[in-house]
Amino acid sequence: MTETTASLLPEPLPDAEGEVVELVSDLLRIDTSNYGDGTGPCEAEAAEYVAGRLSDVGLDPERYSCGPRRDGVVVRIPGSDSSRGALMVHVHLDVVPARADDWSVPPLAAEIREDLGVPMLWGRGAVDMKDMCGMTLATIRSWARAGVQPERDIVVNFLPDEEAGGRIGSHWLVENRPEMFEGITEAVGEVGGFSMTVRDDLRLYLVQTAEKGIGWLRLTAAGRAGHGSMLNDENSVTALCEAVARLGRLDLPVHVTPAVRDFLAVLSDVTGTPLDPDDIDGTLAKLGPMATLVGATLKNTVNPTMLSAGYKVNVIPGEATAHLDTRFLPGHEEEMFAAIDEALGDRVTREFVNHDIAVETTFDGPSIDLMAAALRAEDEHAVAVPYMLSGGTDAKAFSTLGIRCYGFAPLQLPPDLNFGALFHGVDERVPLDALRFGTRVLGRFLRAC
Repeated sequence: MTETTASLLPEPLPDAEGEVVELVSDLLRIDTSNYGDGTGPCEAEAAEYVAGRLSDVGLDPERYSCGPRRDGVVVRIPGSDSSRGALMVHVHLDVVPARADDWSVPPLAAEIREDLGVPMLWGRGAVDMKDMCGMTLATIRSWARAGVQPERDIVVNFLPDEEAGGRIGSHWLVENRPEMFEGITEAVGEVGGFSMTVRDDLRLYLVQTAEKGIGWLRLTAAGRAGHGSMLNDENSVTALCEAVARLGRLDLPVHVTPAVRDFLAVLSDVTGTPLDPDDIDGTLAKLGPMATLVGATLKNTVNPTMLSAGYKVNVIPGEATAHLDTRFLPGHEEEMFAAIDEALGDRVTREFVNHDIAVETTFDGPSIDLMAAALRAEDEHAVAVPYMLSGGTDAKAFSTLGIRCYGFAPLQLPPDLNFGALFHGVDERVPLDALRFGTRVLGRFLRAC
């Protein structure tokens, strides 16, 4: 992306970055913890807040419901050329729960404290993803006040239930409200657009172009119940634990997908370091801190996460259960489940708790060029690079409609901040300057895209 292209992008509106910290803080103080079972506060209060902030500036949002208190908000901003395919910005209002005793600050207080020498906003959802909710809200509020019209229609969707797989959110909407997505050809959401500092004059901004598929499994071992003092060669706990141990030690093959090849090619070009995708061990050894990010996208993964059996120490239970978090690369789902079935043996069965597709698109086209230009306009040392997310987002639902999805929630981060550890982590926080930077980048990109 040339300097000339970046300089031609529209200037961001200063009032957007002026209010973004306040908007994110307000959202952090609203408890939207998603426990995955329908309990908890849900998203209704946050949806009411968002709808109110949009209506305040003359916009006409729709507040919708996917279930009791599972509310979201959608608004369409008409572009100067509505014949073009629309772009959707999708953000989610829910967060994972936080255990207050583990935190240095109250997780719902939205306190501002310094860390790594910069002021940061602390709270559950600060990076996942009420930061992007606030940046997007600030951007379109500023447009409404100034009478700004984007190049094409922009649809902004504030969603419920992403943290439990979107079954009462994005997937429900795709199945029950398909008209909401009429004319949308592209979408941006989490997790991407954040910086990784290579050196003082080079910051990589990772744009997500792919994400692994999800298979959350419940395993069940049936056995013969009996007294804990007796011999029992049909012990369900033994059968389950043996299968879980085999699964946890699975050595699955490496696959270098197109998204990872693109990432290594761009990284090799901008750093001048030869990175051979066919010598993955040698390549990982050269990546330093980035090796962890890349490593999780080279294999299917199978991780036991929960075990449950029995009700009394001297009673052998007739059934034992476990849960697995499995993630599969695009094009390699069947291979993973074949390996799982072989490791299970003949005494343990599996069923899906959640099953969702892998997503992949290419790192090219006008929208990618504009993301790179918008980043470069705010950071002269920015280089946009593609990457694959090892987790999952609402893009899984929207991709089924043929919408091309990217992760682009831009943040310029301190070099020493372990950003990946903040997602679902203790003491989640985001630099105030990163919020202002992201708001400026979004303003430039969304007006011109």
